[in-house]
Amino acid sequence: MKHARRLAVFSLAALLLGCTTSHAPLPTVAGVDLDRYYGTWYEIARLPNRFQSMCASDVQAIYRPDGERLSVLNQCRNEKGELEQARGIAKVVAGSQGARLRVSFFRPFYGDYQVLALDPDYRWVLVGEPSRQYAWILARSPRLDPVIRETLLTRADALGFDRRAFMLTRHTPSSP
Repeated sequence: MKHARRLAVFSLAALLLGCTTSHAPLPTVAGVDLDRYYGTWYEIARLPNRFQSMCASDVQAIYRPDGERLSVLNQCRNEKGELEQARGIAKVVAGSQGARLRVSFFRPFYGDYQVLALDPDYRWVLVGEPSRQYAWILARSPRLDPVIRETLLTRADALGFDRRAFMLTRHTPSSP
């Protein structure tokens, strides 16, 4: 429970930091079909951040419908192989057709989650937030074709994210 609280607090801190930005708005995809987006996403790469510092491997995000909102479960394994979890909620930003969410792991504070690139078959996604400090490449399986990963890193770079700072996520054969 202590680790879950720590993960939630650091998630909040990161989201709050992303709320103030002097960058140009990020262009998102035209829309996201949330019914297709729901389910498990495996982290392929991320910009390093303090709120995931305990995550050594097997990072996942699980999205499920929850009335007018989405429930969010982020989980990973720490260096000892123990499962760390943080539960949150997300709300779709009005007029965004699901491409922009406001996410909270510590209500009433919310941060931005923007879908910047999305496979037509919902096999991979690039998400980030306006300050360009936080971004993730996610996929439906723990492995992503290196050519696709490279394309998404190039897209992130073109949007103003530090491409060289992305770190790859390790997944063990028995991911959570």
